Amino acid sequence: MSVPSDSVLATRRGVLTLGLLCTVQFLDIVDSSIMNVALPSIRRDLGFSQQNLQWVLSGYVVTYGGFLLLGGRAADVLGRRRVLVAGTTVFAVCSLAGGLATHSGTLIAARVAQGIGAALMAPAGLSILTTTFTTGRDRTRALGVWGAMSGLGAAVGVFLGGMLSQGPGWRWVLFVNIPVCVLVGAAAFRLVSAERARGPRAGFDAGGAILVTGGMLLGLYALVKAPDAGWVTAHTIGELACAAVLLAAFAANERRVRDPLFPFTLFRVPGLAAADATQLLAFAGFLSMFFFLTLYMQNVLGYSPIRGGAAYLPVTAGIMLAAGVSTQLVGRLGTRPIITGGALIAAGGMYYLSRAPVHGSYLTDLLPGLLIMSVGLGAVFVTVTTAANAGVPADQAGLAAGLLNTSLQLGSALGLAVFSALATARTHHLLAGHTAPQQALASGLARALLAGSLSVLAAALIALRAPNISPQDAHPAPAPDAGTRRLLRPAAEPAE
Repeated sequence: MSVPSDSVLATRRGVLTLGLLCTVQFLDIVDSSIMNVALPSIRRDLGFSQQNLQWVLSGYVVTYGGFLLLGGRAADVLGRRRVLVAGTTVFAVCSLAGGLATHSGTLIAARVAQGIGAALMAPAGLSILTTTFTTGRDRTRALGVWGAMSGLGAAVGVFLGGMLSQGPGWRWVLFVNIPVCVLVGAAAFRLVSAERARGPRAGFDAGGAILVTGGMLLGLYALVKAPDAGWVTAHTIGELACAAVLLAAFAANERRVRDPLFPFTLFRVPGLAAADATQLLAFAGFLSMFFFLTLYMQNVLGYSPIRGGAAYLPVTAGIMLAAGVSTQLVGRLGTRPIITGGALIAAGGMYYLSRAPVHGSYLTDLLPGLLIMSVGLGAVFVTVTTAANAGVPADQAGLAAGLLNTSLQLGSALGLAVFSALATARTHHLLAGHTAPQQALASGLARALLAGSLSVLAAALIALRAPNISPQDAHPAPAPDAGTRRLLRPAAEPAE
């Protein structure tokens, strides 16, 4: 994809392209959180059992995270626009099927397939962004806006879920995706240039694709089920062990095949591994905060879904403010001090939230912590995206994008699994000691929020040791010589 030598963002086409790509990220993240508030209505209408209800959320998360590396590599090999449009189409069709579902199994199947569509959309969108906006200032601003979508999507999703569930009904939580997907698909053909496929399909690393996708799917499935099945049961330990074996076999496979699905030389890019690890831990705390704080507001304070969703609106303002300021500061300070400082601020805000009492007040016990947390995490997500994409070769942009989104989804699943276990154990312990149910529930949720703040604090410690990336480092590196790294064969197919 060719771009002009001057600022792409100075053109109308550049602004529209950035808007299109950020819509893709926003849509993927919103769908991870918008269903939370709608779950009680879905359970009543479709007759879900409590055990199966979780798969309305978990089915999406498992396949989204499990297929991300494959989706990212597919974008590099098959063409980014092609994969983006294919993923958007799958996402829209599954949203329609889920919204029309009259049986619990149909809805779960639609959500599982919808996660695959998201796994194609997200890395394709981010890799288009990093190969379109290549100059230092353009790239920093574009990555900053993209990073802000992670936090905004999670916050707005809770609000929209409450509005739609209590308004036209839970089915519109899915139906609302369809016009957005149609707009994304149409805009992609108008704004994104077609590419040549980068290698013959015979050279595709099918073995690696099966191993990594199977390992990720099984690992995420085990994490999602662990709070109910138990962490030390043979079932959970066996699944996690099998996932580890599959991923180890994947690593061995990648070192011997000619055209690996995941060239481990990608980790030679300074700051990439640290940025991914930082996002994993930060999002583990961040997404779990939304989940447990929503339970606190609805089950302890008695908030309605709309009121609970509206409580997060100040979070969107804090994230937008942090996005603007951080994008400007990264040019002067680099990424390390902003990520570290943002994570420390966010951890402090989440610690404040963990101290909310049974009869808490929104203005004094929730709002200050939400505002502090949103500013800190807004800075983290904006800047970590820049750090994770700095210096990545253009022909591996999709893979790097898939890796970054995988860290987000893995962190989400890991955080909810571990912190749910902590909350449940605390609540059950207090109930056994004849503590009042509301007090026991509030204390368990507070324990989970405290653990989430520690996870974000750990992200700050990793960021402190990471390379300090400046905007001058943030342009894509030239593609490596095929004879040196044997990453991709010459293009052999016509353009789309």
